[in-house]
Amino acid sequence: MKMLGWQELHNRHMVVEKGGDRLVIAGVDDYTAKHSGTGHRADHEVALEGADPALPVLLLAHQPKQIGQAVEHGIDLQISGHTHGGQIWPFNYLVMLDQPSVAGLSKHGERPSFIRAVAPVSGARRFGCFAPSEITLITLRSA
Repeated sequence: MKMLGWQELHNRHMVVEKGGDRLVIAGVDDYTAKHSGTGHRADHEVALEGADPALPVLLLAHQPKQIGQAVEHGIDLQISGHTHGGQIWPFNYLVMLDQPSVAGLSKHGERPSFIRAVAPVSGARRFGCFAPSEITLITLRSA
């Protein structure tokens, strides 16, 4: 991935600029990473360290349940995956119990909203799925 120019956002951020507008894109490790034995863990404070508080912040966090920490840290938008839109029966019911939202746009607190993209799953795993595959296009505009 690094050879392709991708930058890892393991509990860190970067600032992107287009046409004079700037946006902080931060990433935190998965909610369960602390149990992996790899030394990874989600740390919002480290991810936002040194970020300009006047800039909007988009957070990449694997699980929607990480929204609580995003709200606490004033994140403007969290994008997550993990749930696959609750696409496989009967696991869709378990996902609804485990996550604050399963698919689409939702609002938590005053500022943050978040979207989960439903990644396409191919082959036999698509049989019996409830959620269609989607590729999400997000257009960000200033207020």
